[in-house]
Amino acid sequence: MTKDDVLKALSTVQEPDLGKDIVTLNMVRDLTVEGNYVSFTIVLTTPACPLKELLKKNCIDAVQSINKNALVTVNFTSSTTTLRSDKGSVLPNVKNIIAVVSGKGGVGKSTVAANLALALSKGGAKVGLMDADIYGPSVPIMFGVRGERPMMIEVEGKGMIVPLERFGLKLMSIGLLVDEKNAVVWRGPMASSAIRQFVTDVYWDQLDYLVIDMPPGTGDIHLTLVQTVPVTGVVVVTTPQDVALADAKKGIAMFGQAQMNVPIIGLVENMSYFTPAELPQNKYYIFGKEGGKRLAAEYDIPFLGQIPLVQSIREGGDIGIPILMSDEDITKHAFLELAGNVARSVSMSNAHMKSEEIAEVVE
Repeated sequence: MTKDDVLKALSTVQEPDLGKDIVTLNMVRDLTVEGNYVSFTIVLTTPACPLKELLKKNCIDAVQSINKNALVTVNFTSSTTTLRSDKGSVLPNVKNIIAVVSGKGGVGKSTVAANLALALSKGGAKVGLMDADIYGPSVPIMFGVRGERPMMIEVEGKGMIVPLERFGLKLMSIGLLVDEKNAVVWRGPMASSAIRQFVTDVYWDQLDYLVIDMPPGTGDIHLTLVQTVPVTGVVVVTTPQDVALADAKKGIAMFGQAQMNVPIIGLVENMSYFTPAELPQNKYYIFGKEGGKRLAAEYDIPFLGQIPLVQSIREGGDIGIPILMSDEDITKHAFLELAGNVARSVSMSNAHMKSEEIAEVVE
């Protein structure tokens, strides 16, 4: 075997999402061939790629198709893709900005945002979580950092807030800056100003993904965020019942082409069914069945997954240990699958979307 032989064989291996072979995509690096021993590295478009094992198997099969005695070592590294073409004056070292939104409160948006960020981080990505829900911040409770205060440092002559770190995530919330016993009574312009400061005055440094937990509904803060930062895309959270679905439609419409040019990464259905811990195989569709899946199909947007309603999710959020950091398997698997789908959707969007389609408010 020669290197050319191996590359020709690997050119038959398709990257499942991008629709081209891994050689054409320049994903094969550090190829060495010594007799029957073949070693190379695959550069993934995201550390959170859920298709590593499939790619590895296909690569080994391809090489062994030209030499059945080949001993193949496939290594993985990653270079997270980004479509940012702005001048980088805002969050210059953040590759992808994901806003998690919902049309109404009470659908578990913050729980989804927190565990999505953790699941992306578990895949090896550098991740930050910004709690932009000014009026109802939940990150301090959900991550067990109530009462803690972030430090200040000087960066290029400017005072910057350093996010707290917990479970490998960088965290920032208005709840870390004000006493939780005090109500945040702000008019729209004040709330919008606070969001701008979270973006410009917080030292997020190098991140593959910044997940932003947005306030429920559609309003000033959503407009401000899109006007301030180049949002990669939006994850819409809903529950299966008709009331939540009606409000989710408003969120999809707001971020769609009609008002903002922000890509919809997809829709996730939370509280899809109740599963009691003592009967893990049982599913009780308390809020209706597959309403989120039908809504995604109606609007022709990706359906990212279903998150079951499990008591341990609530318990984990209350004690400051999100479900992804627990030993509970059912919901952890659902969130890992969600993160994989989000990472894939972002990579595909970055590969196919034109630079002029970057999020911006349509005047």
